[in-house]
Amino acid sequence: MDRLSNRRFPLHPEERSAARGWVEYGARTPLKARPASSVVLVRDSPTGAETYLTCRRSESPLGIVGFPGGLIEEFDDDPVDWCGPSPSAWAKALGTDDHNLARRHVLAAVRELFEETGVLLAGPDPTSMVESTRGREWMKARESVAHQDSSFAEVLSRRGLAVRSDLIKPLAHWLTPDFAHRRFDTHYFAVAQPVNQSPTLLESKGIWGEWKCAAQEIERRNTTDLGDEVGQPNTVGRTLSEITVPAVELILEKLGSSRGCIAYLSHKRKIKLYYPHLAEHDGDLMLEVACPVLTEGGSAQRGR
Repeated sequence: MDRLSNRRFPLHPEERSAARGWVEYGARTPLKARPASSVVLVRDSPTGAETYLTCRRSESPLGIVGFPGGLIEEFDDDPVDWCGPSPSAWAKALGTDDHNLARRHVLAAVRELFEETGVLLAGPDPTSMVESTRGREWMKARESVAHQDSSFAEVLSRRGLAVRSDLIKPLAHWLTPDFAHRRFDTHYFAVAQPVNQSPTLLESKGIWGEWKCAAQEIERRNTTDLGDEVGQPNTVGRTLSEITVPAVELILEKLGSSRGCIAYLSHKRKIKLYYPHLAEHDGDLMLEVACPVLTEGGSAQRGR
């Protein structure tokens, strides 16, 4: 059994009034958490394992800066050609008895990755992949899916493509804290950057997106370097914890301490539920969550 340690994270400035109201007015029924998926796109570099981080236009339970992802949509129930582990196998991997929900999470992850970055985990058969997703026609397809003018299933069908569910790995399961005004029930997945594909921002919604060395971002997490680089009013002058959610920071820790992307992706992990809650520390409200002490594919986790 993994040894657990309680970790504390600061509240974002935008969260403080909701958190204080939750404490002052007593426990209430939390808003229902909506199912969501997020994808950690990884690659190796001379400086260590890198991941693709993006910035969102507004506050999100996935963080101001974080990994591509979003809510499960009704179109994620549409039939698609499917290669790789079956929905029942995915249900077991994600720790749920609901095969349809597991399928939705996987399909939403593949769809959101395509929408936000153009990286498409699909091919004409179980051993092939799309060669390139750059160009105007692919951007039009991404915009059409993002604005729900076309479904993801239609985009795949028109091109004779099947989802490659064998290329994506389950990482973790997170619930947004009870006090939040928007709550997600999020499954995080990881995938290696496909050969001949590279991420690009969606023209209509993209703000900022860059490959970042996970270890370097953890080393400088107490500075405002990343937030200043993103350059948005809600990121400038803020540290890593103030522009990301705990899930993002912890995933960066584990990826940064791994022996590379192969070790990280091949690590056998049991999916546990992370459920941050409010805790008072030195007179301030913070988020507290129980986390495994050991990293994945690396050495012992550094304390904080």
